[in-house]
Amino acid sequence: MPDDRVMKVIGFIGYSNTGKTTLIEKLIPLLIARGLKVSTVKNAHHGFDMDRPGKDSHRYREAGSQQVLIATSERWALLTEVRGGPAPLESLIAQLAPCDLVLVEGFKSEGRFPRIEVRRSTSTEPPIFPRDPNVIAVAADHAIEETTLPVLDLNDAAKIAAFIVDRLGLA
Repeated sequence: MPDDRVMKVIGFIGYSNTGKTTLIEKLIPLLIARGLKVSTVKNAHHGFDMDRPGKDSHRYREAGSQQVLIATSERWALLTEVRGGPAPLESLIAQLAPCDLVLVEGFKSEGRFPRIEVRRSTSTEPPIFPRDPNVIAVAADHAIEETTLPVLDLNDAAKIAAFIVDRLGLA
């Protein structure tokens, strides 16, 4: 098992509805079964709020609290208001507890860590990999001829997990 002090990061990029979330959801238990501690970071393009108006935590945020930590006996969450613009991805990753591997979904234009582009045959958007030197492989449900990058079968999460472990030296 890797050294707990060094968190490896791999990103999954692609356009909407290509299967990034589904792939990551399948990879997590496979990577955990290999003895890895895994965390995730997801970029949400649309505003979201885990809090509800009228709840105490929401009232604290509305009053101007920079952070509100909500805790139960099962889990806790730290809500942070970013009033000066979005926090850089690296600072978000730094907020995570130590783990072996961080899976990042989205953040197409942030970070200098390896990424896997997720593509479907139904995608009409141009591929990202020719413009992003951080893309180390493409996970697709179809053949991709115009690249020398490894093309991984999007429907074979076990092989993608093995590729990640090998490529990032997590074995």
